[in-house]
Amino acid sequence: MLAGDVVDENGITVTPERRYEAGLRIFYYRALDAEPRIPFDEVVLFQDDYLVVADKPHFLPVIPSGRYVQETLLVRLKRRLGIDTLTPIHRIDRETAGLVVFAIQPSTRGRYQDLFRQKSVVKHYEAIAPWRPDLALPLTYRSRIEENAAHFMQMREVDGEANAETHVELLEVQGDLARYGLSPLTGRKHQLRAHCAALGIPILNDLIYPKLFAEDSDDHARPLQLLAKSIAFRDPVTHAARSFSSTRALMFTSMAND
Repeated sequence: MLAGDVVDENGITVTPERRYEAGLRIFYYRALDAEPRIPFDEVVLFQDDYLVVADKPHFLPVIPSGRYVQETLLVRLKRRLGIDTLTPIHRIDRETAGLVVFAIQPSTRGRYQDLFRQKSVVKHYEAIAPWRPDLALPLTYRSRIEENAAHFMQMREVDGEANAETHVELLEVQGDLARYGLSPLTGRKHQLRAHCAALGIPILNDLIYPKLFAEDSDDHARPLQLLAKSIAFRDPVTHAARSFSSTRALMFTSMAND
């Protein structure tokens, strides 16, 4: 706080003497001694007075965490666009590429976030994974997934009432690989990756499912073949129909996970 690294959601510096305010969000912007640049760039697809829609590359985290601060989509966009109040209204994994939507104005941010809580957003993903000709598609897969106590990075399927639901369809086959369309009907952590692994079609180059690799196992030549391809919703502020599509494409490759 004394270094000025803690600010509130309006960009105002928080000091130790400041009175507590219930519900106020504060942010700590810490610095790392060495943070190499992630060599891939985001693309801004849309911007108005209320929203920014970005097309995120693989390997770039959405928000600061762990060993990433400056090299995150949020910090890059704040610097590039000069919008200190920018806040993501949803997230995708660091390893996943594709669409991320940001709110600009704190006064309307909650209305956009409510869209996800109310399941009023239609999201479609694409993934490259092994082709299983014996898997009858399309299908809707349901299971209960919870955090794995043995490996905090992983989710695992457990007995009990389903809390995760994914619609899976076959889009294309090339050799022993296929491109699948994935539509999450719920929003659990790692849902698509865990469900694909459970179906026997683990996403190509996944370093968490079904096998967990060391944290520093990133290979920029072998990104996770999962893409947040499209997103659509009715804008709660302007009432316009919003629909966005990623310009990125996945890669078919026979290079399997080791």
